[in-house]
Amino acid sequence: MNKSSLLATIFLAGLLVMQNAAAEVNAGFVNTATVLEKAPQAQAAREKLEKEFAPREAELVDMQEAIKKLEEKRERDGAIMSGEESRKVERDLLAQQRELKRKKDEFTEDLNIRRNEEFLHLQREVAQVIVSIANEDGFDLIFESGVVYASKKVDITDKVLKKLGESANKKK
Repeated sequence: MNKSSLLATIFLAGLLVMQNAAAEVNAGFVNTATVLEKAPQAQAAREKLEKEFAPREAELVDMQEAIKKLEEKRERDGAIMSGEESRKVERDLLAQQRELKRKKDEFTEDLNIRRNEEFLHLQREVAQVIVSIANEDGFDLIFESGVVYASKKVDITDKVLKKLGESANKKK
């Protein structure tokens, strides 16, 4: 047997081995965007954040209303105000606008930090459930993104959501 025949035989044998190995891999797919949107834990996290940040949001709304009233006063009474009184209203208005901007920025930053904390916690819980299902059902691989198509046969998204729902019910 010459060298090129030997290499061709080895190449074909390698292809057969790879084909057999690939045929035995049990793969699944999870649409994590759907899971992170529909999981009961995600809804609970959203409600928790709303409740936690509602007082600060109400404070911002109150500040905006106070600024609006001061602007209306300036426009309504500006013509009859003395120069000193007009400057005082302008200074008050600018101070309140600066304070509102500062508080809005703090609110947004704090909300983003807390949202990221809750999201990270949820991602960890989802990952644990996916690994659990993979182990229970004998999956070798679970894909979550970069998949162009996944048939219902390999899509375990609903199974993950169901297990997350059961987990959420146990915690109540």
